[in-house]
Parts: sequence; structure tokens; C-alpha cells
Amino acid sequence: MNDMIDPATEAGLAGLREAAPPDLAHATLVAVGLADDYAVIESPIGPLRVAWNGRGVSAVEGASDDSAFETRFHARTGRSARRREALPAELARKIGRRLAGDRHVRIDLDLRGSTPFEQAVWMKAIEIPRGEVRPYGWIATEIGRPKAVRAVGTALGHNPVPLIVPCHRVVRSDGTIGQYSLGGPENKRTILSDEGADPDELESLARAGVRFFGSDTTHIYCMPTCRDARRVTERHLVHFPSAKAASAAGYRPCRHCRPVGATAAA
Repeated sequence: MNDMIDPATEAGLAGLREAAPPDLAHATLVAVGLADDYAVIESPIGPLRVAWNGRGVSAVEGASDDSAFETRFHARTGRSARRREALPAELARKIGRRLAGDRHVRIDLDLRGSTPFEQAVWMKAIEIPRGEVRPYGWIATEIGRPKAVRAVGTALGHNPVPLIVPCHRVVRSDGTIGQYSLGGPENKRTILSDEGADPDELESLARAGVRFFGSDTTHIYCMPTCRDARRVTERHLVHFPSAKAASAAGYRPCRHCRPVGATAAA
């Protein structure tokens, strides 16, 4: 069998050669999670940079510019990130739905480097409805670690994808707003207000020692931002300083906001 290629065929094959697209190497790395793309989105607190790869969303930050974001991202993950004009359409749609309050839309997250405890804290935070808040102690109790209140606060401070994982909906166990990794307490207040919560009222209630709202018609008590508490008229509203006080008065905990674990202390 003759394995020689005649000159005409060889010349024809040579004409088919094309250089690989310049982004091919980076795109391949992104697909397998060894590099990331990012784009800028608008939010109630201004522009945010959202990074993603084939494993999922890997960062949400309020960096002042691309260079600052890329430097911090590389320091945290060891991976490079390249800016794109926009998020992929499907990802943008899902993030929009999540920010609008859809807790059930599935958004893949790249949480490499985090601990199982941190991931448990973050996944529990996703369960908090838009416009509502829960204290650190509630998350600690819900994940079966009622004494780990301080560790819950630390885990929330390490959340790499705030807003998508809504750590802004978690407040201090004394009822005050607390810190926020995405720009500090003022940004947290802005986001909560945008969602329909009233941070000033929450802190006013905390200073007055009011931790729970009860209804004297249903004899159920809730956390103040619970959707059930919001339906109670002033005439039938009862204030309680603790779950113990509510229970002693013959009130039972709300099945939606599950307030029993809310008073766990650090």
C-alpha cells in the first residue's frame, strides 16, 4: 500500500489549516474549572462582579475595578479570571430570579476550598425568604450546631457568593443588623430595605427587648419579619422578649419561621 501523499493533496490539506481561536485555551480551562470568566451586573448597592466557570458561580464582589477584582480572585482561588461583556443568558436569568426572591431556582456554585460546616451555613441561609431575616442562632440550631453561633457568623463572613447566598438576611443574635462582607453594614441595610425589610424598625425592636411577635387570635409567635407576623393587625399583636416567655404564655412557634432556635446565644 502506497502511504505517500501526492503534492496536490498535500497542498490542499495545508490550505485547510487554521489557527486555533485565541480564547480557546482559556475557554477550555473555564469549562473544567481551572480558570474563570466574570462580568459586571447591577445591584441595589451598585455594580458587582460575578465570576463563574464550568462548576458554577465562584465569586460575587463589589471590587472597585477589574484589576482589583482579578488580583483578589487570584489570591483567593489561585485561578485567573477574564472579563466578559455579560453573563451567559441562562445564568443571568437565574441570578435575576434568585435576587427577586425565588429560593428554588437552581444556581450551581463553585465552593471549592470551603468546609462542610460553611456550606451547611450557606445553604441554610438560602432558605430565608426575601424581605425576612434570621439571627445567627437560628442557623446554628437549624443545622444541628446550636452552640456554634460565633462560627456561623465567621462562615457568613467568608461567603464567596453574597446575594446569591443571601447572608445579608442573617442578623446578630441580639437583633441588631451586624456586619456584612459585601461592603459593610450600610450595604446590608440598603439590600434589606430594597427587599422590603425595615432595618431601623428591627433595631428599634431589639433595643426595646422585643424579639418575637405573637397573635392573640392564633396564639402563634413568630420572628418579626415572618410573613405570618406581618399579617397580624396591631389590635391583636403581642410582643415577647423570648421564646420562653411566649411558650409560658401559651403560644406555639410558627411553622414557617421556626423561631425556637432564634435565641441561641454566642
